[in-house]
Amino acid sequence: MSKSYKYKKFLVRRYQILAAILLILSAGLVLLPKYEKNEGITPEAFLLNVLSTERYINTDELADRLINQDPTILLVDVRTPNEFEEYSLPNAVNIPLTEVLSSDSEAYLNQDAFDVVLYSNDNYYSDQAYFLCNRLGYKNLYVLDGGLNKWFGTIINPKMPKETAPKKDFDIYNSRIAAGMYFGVGNTSQKVVKKAPKKVIKLTKKKKKVAEGGC
Repeated sequence: MSKSYKYKKFLVRRYQILAAILLILSAGLVLLPKYEKNEGITPEAFLLNVLSTERYINTDELADRLINQDPTILLVDVRTPNEFEEYSLPNAVNIPLTEVLSSDSEAYLNQDAFDVVLYSNDNYYSDQAYFLCNRLGYKNLYVLDGGLNKWFGTIINPKMPKETAPKKDFDIYNSRIAAGMYFGVGNTSQKVVKKAPKKVIKLTKKKKKVAEGGC
C-alpha cells in the first residue's frame, strides 16, 4: 500500500469525522429554544467585528483614563473569583466567563452608560466574552489588549529604554513609572494592593424590544 493512498485514506477518514461532528451539532441546534428574530446581530456583522482590532484598548490609554477618574469606564474582570480576589484592577467588577450570558450580568454588559472594558490574564477569555456579548448586539464593548500580563509588563514594571532610544520612548517610560506609583505598585516600596476598592455603580437593565407582528 503506497504512502499516497494511506494519506488519502487518512484525509477521507478525517472529513468523515468532521461531517459527523457537524451533524451532531446541527441536531443539537434543532433542540435549542427559538430566539426572537430581532435579537442579536447578523452573522455578517458579527464576522466583521471578530476580524476587527478596534475592540482593543491598550494599557497606556486605560491607565490614563483610570488616573483621570474617567466616569464613563467600567472594568469587567472575566477571570475566576479566586483570581479576581488575588488581584484586580481598581473598581473592577468580576463576571467570570461562565456567567457572561446570565441575566444578572446583562445589566453590566448591555447598557449605554459606560465603555465596558473586558480583561483577563491575556486576550483569550476576554476575547471570548467579547464575542458572546457582541453576537447578542451589546455595544460599547472593549478588550484590554494583552490583559493583566501586559498591564504588569508596561504599567507596573516597565522596561527602561536604551540610552540611544528617542526622547518619545523615555516620555512613555516616565509616564508609566508615574502610573505605577499611582496604582501603588511597581517600582516603589509600597505594598501591592491585592484587592482593589469597589465603587457603587448604578445600572438599569435595558428593556427588551417587543417583537412586532403576530396575532
